[in-house]
Amino acid sequence: MKRSTTIETQIETLVKRGMILDLGKDKTKEILSDIGYFRLGFYCFPFESSYPSHLNRTHEYIKGTKISDVVNLYYLDVDLRNILSKYINRIEVNFRTNVVYEVSNEFINSNTWFADPAIMTKKYVDEFDSKVYTVSFKRNQTIRLHHLKYINDKYAPAWKTLEFLTFGGILTMFKNIKDIRIREIIANKYGIRNSTVFERYLGSIVEIRNRCAHGGVLFDFTLALSLSNGPAIRVDNIKKNILNSAIEVMIFILRNISGCRANEMRKAIDDLFNAHKNDKTIRSIIERCIGYKYN
Repeated sequence: MKRSTTIETQIETLVKRGMILDLGKDKTKEILSDIGYFRLGFYCFPFESSYPSHLNRTHEYIKGTKISDVVNLYYLDVDLRNILSKYINRIEVNFRTNVVYEVSNEFINSNTWFADPAIMTKKYVDEFDSKVYTVSFKRNQTIRLHHLKYINDKYAPAWKTLEFLTFGGILTMFKNIKDIRIREIIANKYGIRNSTVFERYLGSIVEIRNRCAHGGVLFDFTLALSLSNGPAIRVDNIKKNILNSAIEVMIFILRNISGCRANEMRKAIDDLFNAHKNDKTIRSIIERCIGYKYN
């Protein structure tokens, strides 16, 4: 059984494995106290001689690996997470607004269409109470006040209920709308004709959103499901699940919401990666793991 270790022991371990403490021992202590040995280990991984294999790891570092390299990679990841989170939020809000508007106006006589078996798949409707409209959901102040005022309503209307679903929850709801024509109307708003391609694109953004929200590592992130070639990207199979392809999808969708915001996001991404352009070590990781191409 592994046991907790002191910062002094952690530093000894790093040095034993070949890490150069070019920032000095005191600064290294500060870094470990701030970031934590375990979390920092994710950013040490690409500097191990056995990378990218997770099997039979020796944890030995490539000769010349410096603690400053690891810290630079960590803060690159932090900055990238902040950029992506900002623009994912814009996409999420816009998508939710379009789903509520288009479907609610298509079925004007059903303000709780999300639980209507004539509109939604049977499985979604059957599981709605247990998976979506749970006790904790109904404790939301807006939803709770609605039910206090309208005591006979089983659900709050779509424009209230959907406001408090997660991005993933909205996407799941969208996929379960029976009428593909409505799904395609919404997809077309983002420059995508095929609803399935659109759903895969949004699925990749939801994955990244969840990774960002929970402080997950981004630099070597790969999508669970490869992206489909479509209007946003044309890449080979190797690049269909890397982060940069998903970033291109985000920018494409954002451009159909706001050209200014898409340009702003592009500049933010380029500026971040260009800040490391002359750092051969970090640049190599950006190109190899993220898939970004420098001009």
